[in-house]
Amino acid sequence: MKLSGGCQCGAVTFEVESRTPYPFMRCYCSICRKVGGSGGYAINLMAAADSLKMKGEASKAFYHAVKDGQPSTAERHFCATCGSHLWLWDPRWPELIHPHAGAIDSPLPTPPETVHIMLEFKPDWVDVPEGPGHVHFQRYPDLSIEDWHTSKGLYET
Repeated sequence: MKLSGGCQCGAVTFEVESRTPYPFMRCYCSICRKVGGSGGYAINLMAAADSLKMKGEASKAFYHAVKDGQPSTAERHFCATCGSHLWLWDPRWPELIHPHAGAIDSPLPTPPETVHIMLEFKPDWVDVPEGPGHVHFQRYPDLSIEDWHTSKGLYET
């Protein structure tokens, strides 16, 4: 599925091809919360890095978050003009790019369930839905983004 997106001010736009377009996972880790300025909910999709087409390279920057006192290898790309978070790329998985669902302008499919991860780091003031359709993990989930899509019959070939 072709995904199109960009930043809030329009300085950076991009397109990627994704076989895993369902925004099913909400992360509450301190990096997602603090870099995104929210209670969590950084929802990463997965796409083929070699499919990235971007306009506005001069307005794009990236940040290496600090994890356990060390810079992460992951590059968190954002618009240097307006601060919108765009995608994550990590040299450990160079073939992948992880666009933030919030940066996608294309209509995204509604996931059949929501997986809440990194709940160990959730602030007390954030309410996390319970009940049917909500799965919870204190840290990382059992399934990768691709595995989750495949297990639900949603992986696009």
